Parts: sequence; structure tokens; C-alpha cells
Amino acid sequence: MAMIETLRALFRPARPARLPRVPAGQRYYVIGDIHGRLDLYDALIAAIEEEIAADRAGLAMRVVLLGDLIDRGPDSAGVIARTQEWQRRRLVRVLAGNHEEMFLEAFARPEMLRHFLKHGGFETLLSFGFTRQQLASLALEEIFALLPKVVPQAVRDYIASFETMIRAGDYVFVHAGIDPARPLAEQRGSDLLWIREPFLTHEGPLEKVVVHGHTIFDHVMDCGNRIGIDTGAFRSGVLTALVLEGDQRRILQARAEDGGSVAVFHGDRAH
Repeated sequence: MAMIETLRALFRPARPARLPRVPAGQRYYVIGDIHGRLDLYDALIAAIEEEIAADRAGLAMRVVLLGDLIDRGPDSAGVIARTQEWQRRRLVRVLAGNHEEMFLEAFARPEMLRHFLKHGGFETLLSFGFTRQQLASLALEEIFALLPKVVPQAVRDYIASFETMIRAGDYVFVHAGIDPARPLAEQRGSDLLWIREPFLTHEGPLEKVVVHGHTIFDHVMDCGNRIGIDTGAFRSGVLTALVLEGDQRRILQARAEDGGSVAVFHGDRAH
């Protein structure tokens, strides 16, 4: 009889593991890579603020931006200014992405500026006040000399203040991912901003569920140990926010539509 009970225990379905949670009484809105799409960002902010205004539970609201606010899209300067404005009335924490790193390095020497311009920086400089004629006709060294005059020091200081990792209960938020072989406390800054492999193909458990951007997916990519929410706003016209409350997950998406309008879609769960 004891042997039979042992065998039954071996083949009995396991209880579901405890679902990951954010701290009680808090709701997190985690926004993926914006990349200069102020139109989508504005629509998502409006939708988030509408939800917050309707809250009757007295939740503490938290917003996290996963980095890459700038480059590629048409209005990086506007995204930066809008984020600063939002922070004056809402708890919004901002992570640094690899594009913020390239932006800051562009002020160090012309070779880094060349790299920045090739990876979306051209559109960023236009948004801060360079003209297309200037960027097309001036030598790289001339653009480099003008750069600190066109982009205010206050903007550079603000971007340099962005964080690299934020923890919330069973979740950790980073821009690109983590090195699966290292504890969270020992992660390298370069990996947090740039890593793809071996992070993306790692199937085992991680110290916390990693919510990240950086790598573009057609839809929210929930792999259990990580959740990728970069839906390629600058080219797809879809900007995603992951909403976390208790052990629940859902999504908000701002999507560009024909005619230049933007619609916001509410999803029950991440894919």
C-alpha cells in the first residue's frame, strides 16, 4: 500500500508554482522602447492617466520606462521633455538604454558621433534643432563642435541620470536583459544595456522575472522567466506598456492608424 501511495504521489499533477507578484498595493506601468515616437507616447500616457484617475482602491502607481527613449523616431527631444513633465506629477523612473549611452558618448569624440548618427542619431539631432542641410553639408568635426551648443547641458545631465536596474517584488526591470550566469547584484552595466545572447535563449529560471526591451518582437514575448515588451514603435507604430498588479499581467498598446491617428488597445494578458 505504501508503494502504491508513493507511485501516486510521483504521478500526481504538481501544484501550480506561485505566480510572480509586484508588492501589494502597487500597480506598475512598464513602457517599452519609445524611440522618439512622441505621438504614441502621448496616447499611452493619456490612457494610463485615465486608468489612474478611475482607481478607487488607493493603489500606489509606478511608471517605469525601459530605456531607448531616443533615436530613430521623429521627436526624441519631445519625448525627453514630455517625460520630464510627467515626472513632475507622477512617479516615473527611467532606465538607460543603449541608445542613451550612444547619445552621451557622441559628445566625447567625433568617431562616437559617427556611430551615433548611423544608428538613429540623425533623427535625434534634427529634433533638437539641427537642420537637414547642416547634417548633410557639414563635416563630422563641424557637427561635433556644434553638438554641445545645440543640445543643452541640462538635457545631457538628465539623460546621464537614468537608472540601469529597478526591482519590484518578483520582477526586475532592465533595458536589454541580464547575464543568466551572474546574480543580479553582480550584473555588468554593458549587459544591462546591450545583451541579447545568452539571455534571450536561456530557458532556466532566473533570480527574478526580467522585464526588458531592446530586442524587437511582433507581440509581447512572455517566456516565463522573462517578458520582452519592445514592439518596435519606431517602425511598427506600436508602443507597449505591461501593467503589473498583484500577480496579474495585462497590456496597453498605443497603435498608429491610417490618417495619422493613434488608438489605444487594452489586452487582458501578455502573450
